[in-house]
Amino acid sequence: MKEKIKNFFMKKVEGVKNAIAMKEAELKGRAHATLDGTVAEGYVDTGVKILIAVVIGALLLGGLYALFNTTIMPTVREKVQGLFNYNGG
Repeated sequence: MKEKIKNFFMKKVEGVKNAIAMKEAELKGRAHATLDGTVAEGYVDTGVKILIAVVIGALLLGGLYALFNTTIMPTVREKVQGLFNYNGG
């Protein structure tokens, strides 16, 4: 009877060990795939996108100025002129 109980528990332990080994292999594979992945976006990519957005915005604003031949944003114009006319007093 002791031998049957011992065999029963040994089979259960082997099953648990196999399940842990399989889970470990799965997690190891997922971690390896995650670390090897090149789907992350780098700083250079982000910088280029921001630069392109600024250039396109400046071109659009310049086009509006050329099209309407007047000041599009008068408040900004006044503030910039105020900065250049600042006399420190």
